[in-house]
Amino acid sequence: RFMKKFLLAMMMAFVLSPSFAINPPDEGMWLPMFIKGYNYSEMQRLGLKLTAEQLYDINNSSLKDAIVQLGDGFCTGEIVSRDGLMFTNHHCGYSFIVDHSTTEHDYLKNGFWAMSREEELPNEGFHVNMLEYMQDVTATVLAEVTADMKESQRRDHVTKAINKLKEEHSKEGRYNVVIKPFYEGNEYYMFVYTTYKDIRLVGAPPSAVGKFGGDTDNWMWPRHTGDFTIFRIYTAPDGSPAEYSPENIPLKPKHYLPISTKGVKMGDFSMVWGYPGTTERFMTSYEVAKTINIDNPSLVEPFDQIIPIYREEMNKSDRVRLLYADDFASWANTWKNKQGETNSLIALRVKEKKEKQEEILTNWINADESRKEKYGDALPKIKAICEGINANEMKTFWYANVVLMSSKTVMLPYSFRIPLPDIGEKKVSLTAEDVQQWLKEYDESYGKIVDLPTEEKVLVATLQIWNNVPEENQPSIVKYAKETYKKAGTRWAEAFAADVMEKSIFTSRERLEKFLSKSYTKKMYDEDLLVKYNSSLIQALFMSQSTYRDASTKINLPRRSYLAAIREMEQNKPMYPDANSTMRVTYGQVLDYYPIDGVHYLHYTTAQGILEKEIPNDPEFDVPAKLKTLIETKDFGPYAENGVLPVCFLSNNDITGGNSGSPVINANGELIGLAFDGNWEALSSDIVFNTELQRCINVDVRYVLFIIDKYAGAGYLLKEMDLR
Repeated sequence: RFMKKFLLAMMMAFVLSPSFAINPPDEGMWLPMFIKGYNYSEMQRLGLKLTAEQLYDINNSSLKDAIVQLGDGFCTGEIVSRDGLMFTNHHCGYSFIVDHSTTEHDYLKNGFWAMSREEELPNEGFHVNMLEYMQDVTATVLAEVTADMKESQRRDHVTKAINKLKEEHSKEGRYNVVIKPFYEGNEYYMFVYTTYKDIRLVGAPPSAVGKFGGDTDNWMWPRHTGDFTIFRIYTAPDGSPAEYSPENIPLKPKHYLPISTKGVKMGDFSMVWGYPGTTERFMTSYEVAKTINIDNPSLVEPFDQIIPIYREEMNKSDRVRLLYADDFASWANTWKNKQGETNSLIALRVKEKKEKQEEILTNWINADESRKEKYGDALPKIKAICEGINANEMKTFWYANVVLMSSKTVMLPYSFRIPLPDIGEKKVSLTAEDVQQWLKEYDESYGKIVDLPTEEKVLVATLQIWNNVPEENQPSIVKYAKETYKKAGTRWAEAFAADVMEKSIFTSRERLEKFLSKSYTKKMYDEDLLVKYNSSLIQALFMSQSTYRDASTKINLPRRSYLAAIREMEQNKPMYPDANSTMRVTYGQVLDYYPIDGVHYLHYTTAQGILEKEIPNDPEFDVPAKLKTLIETKDFGPYAENGVLPVCFLSNNDITGGNSGSPVINANGELIGLAFDGNWEALSSDIVFNTELQRCINVDVRYVLFIIDKYAGAGYLLKEMDLR
């Protein structure tokens, strides 16, 4: 699943051994251009039947041409037909399903299926990237960089070189050129994409299928979730990328994935292609300690108060559910992920294992005077930066971010900026036409997308969370509210929130219209309670951001040196770069695992588990009546194996956020599933890979076909696929 990350790193994972040596084949997010030299023989040993050129070739059609980046990296998709049909995850298409949904046409609840091309729904602002080729441009980017340069000088030279390369390779705008740093800026690679902008929704199962298990099952195994959505990519009649037009035609891809209906068994070869977002595999022990003790708790604690409120209100009303569904899914995912990551880092003793690795590196550095001069201060500097962080200021930074991100009301004065005078006493006078235009924008940006009773409850929670922060680190609004509403005693937050809802110009269209219709000053605006709250949060964020900025920028140079040291020490061993939303390949096998002593998880689940988990009318575990009947009568069509319908399976492929929707491909280059999640026991996987525990959770493509055909009655779609 995708989420925001804030530190970019790169490393080989090494949980079971303190060495920096390359690990088993299941670990690694490899650049496709290096597969032939680094990985191909091992992939063959595991069962791969394709040639290296069939995997990646820039001159001829190859498997890489069927892999699609959604947006600029939030998910992955794959082309599965000669007419541009694209599979991805349900949670990747979630926001678009929400956008098309109303209480009358609740596609989130009931699903959506276009029964003809004419019924497919366009999605404004949605684009996908298809990789043409990638290239090492390190020599060009760093040509004028010297070791004695200041970081600002280095940055200027790098930026200038990158901009020149982009201009040269874009072919006058035909291609989207992206150049990214690898190994903390020790190398640079260029990625040239064709971007398609007419992407239409074709099919989506109801959330009771696509999100079955909800937040309870998120990151957990065993899983019974049909996490898929179907789109179609369109082009201009001549095959070139184009904005939406009724005259556009389906994409004719260079390659599309055939689909295997044979199924999977224990030990089968599997590979995942996609666009993993961010890993931090070269995080030091000092950064791991900071993650455990400062960063993750500072994200989890405010969500502890906010998430339950949204969940309760959404469960009460379909209207409220649709208003907040997209944002809530992202918040809840991050909340649970950070809890699991902390638990996993502690349980797997990642900090201690990193310390052993750092001891090996330090001994290697100290064994040579030239290496000491070159790399000797890298780890000490990283340690000093991490241990010098003011934990309370960092908590203020993260708290303020979470509050602004999770409350549309608190964020409104910032996101909806009415005209203000340059001088506090100067007045603004708007025309009646201007007032109506501002009101129209207000309706679109706030009035139509919130539920005020829910917003008031969240507002209370966003105030109360500051009790976890020392007074000197709290936004000024907290002291103001406690003093102004001291008669309310311990219910001061409720009293403040009630006044915001009753008096703020932003929480009433009528009050906003009245305010805008009269001449007003900035001073009058600043007296608004919601403006006071928002301004105090922005100020707190501004005052604490230097702590975050120092931690994330001062560390760049020693981290680059640290990475360079590791690469020199391990120069004879292939090393994969950290994920950074560029195309990667991981390979391994279909496998089970043992999460704890005495417990064995099979490598697959079946439809029987859906009935076993069923809780009627529960928003997470309700089973649609038609699906229940199909399972009970074993009406599985050709998608069952020995009378049993598969739902999900496990592989040991190395994935992270951004890989959602990635194709899981067998030894013959055929689609066998869609990757959609990682497992709870190994949620430290962005930082370190654990061969024994880390698993990739995939929806079996046979369950996808079953839902399309038997449940949705959209079997016509299967006619354009290559089913094998």
